[in-house]
Amino acid sequence: MTNVSSMQKQPPPANPLLGTWKLQSFRMVYADSGEEVESFGAHPGGYLSYGSDGRMQAIVVRDDRKPPGAVPTDAEKIELFNGMAAYAGTYTIDGDTVRHHVDISWIEAWTGTTQVRRFRIEGNVLYIQSPAARDPLDGRLGSAVLVWTKVLPAGPG
Repeated sequence: MTNVSSMQKQPPPANPLLGTWKLQSFRMVYADSGEEVESFGAHPGGYLSYGSDGRMQAIVVRDDRKPPGAVPTDAEKIELFNGMAAYAGTYTIDGDTVRHHVDISWIEAWTGTTQVRRFRIEGNVLYIQSPAARDPLDGRLGSAVLVWTKVLPAGPG
């Protein structure tokens, strides 16, 4: 019989994605032409969070969104919808691949799907790339390339 107290418990593997990341850039690279487009503008906004509970959430917005009137018109609603992306769910990591298992999404077609992303981390910078897929905003076949920086914990205050 093995003495449990003498067995060395191995710590769980470190989760390199754990924490919150702030979006720095979002480019679509289109398969048909190699064209690169800043789909959400030169300075998009966004956050990506990975929790120790295995949940994730992401939101991305265009840099030029205009506030609507007190009661948004249909055209304003469309413009706001077209200038954002957001989803949340659980995640799993396998090597340099993260899978986002989507529970809720701004575009209902993603709800219930798994979004696969390749990633690499250099210092406090996270690079994420999607496989080539149809862009939900314009239908073109392309790959999203996003650059994020780690958000440091807030101090007391």
